[in-house]
Amino acid sequence: MRLNTGLNVDRLAQEFKEHRRVRIYDLLEREDAEALHAHLEDQDDWWRLINTPDGILEYDRRAWQRLGVRRRRALDEQVFAQARDGFQYRYEGLRVPDDPDRLEEDDDPLTAFARLMDSDDMLRMLRRITGQRDIGFSDGHATAYSPGDFLTEHDDDVPGKGRLAAYVYGLTRAWRPEWGGILMFHRDDSAMIDGHVPRFNTLDLFAVPQQHSVSMVTPSAPVRRFAVTGWLRASLPDGYGNAE
Repeated sequence: MRLNTGLNVDRLAQEFKEHRRVRIYDLLEREDAEALHAHLEDQDDWWRLINTPDGILEYDRRAWQRLGVRRRRALDEQVFAQARDGFQYRYEGLRVPDDPDRLEEDDDPLTAFARLMDSDDMLRMLRRITGQRDIGFSDGHATAYSPGDFLTEHDDDVPGKGRLAAYVYGLTRAWRPEWGGILMFHRDDSAMIDGHVPRFNTLDLFAVPQQHSVSMVTPSAPVRRFAVTGWLRASLPDGYGNAE
């Protein structure tokens, strides 16, 4: 994975300073973005993630099908009921290895992207853009939103996680706003929002905490909304990912 060396980092840093977020176009060399998109399209080991009052449910595709139509419909009803007045989400995820050895050894495009996000050159650039010198490492996972999938309002500020900024690397082509799946940033009273429509080879970078959500993908969407999402975190006590 190759970072686009033509980015105007000073301009991006100024925009982030003014708005606490910025969209970076053409983050990767086009060929590498295409390879990552093709990889995500080809994967069949996605996990369906559902938040419930009793904890997070995770189903691989075979387990999801084995539930049967009635059980899946009941889970959907539970999900939408909780979304009316609480934090909720529904989408598919694809994990990046947590084991540092696997992260170094695996050669698939998603793992390669995770290595790039955690590389010295990338972290150095992201510290400059965000002004957060304490960024020590990044993590993330791939996401796929299909019709009916969404993420309700939240701010990513979880005690003990050290999240300084969040990112969404978009891999969705020719997406129309009316198809949903929009990364929305909420004003204080939630009466107005700023929205980022899914695009290809773009990195949405925003400070934590910041209220945001992803609008529901509509049945008219002809493809899934692909992205890699994660956080830029402060260094851990054991020294992993120490900042410069």
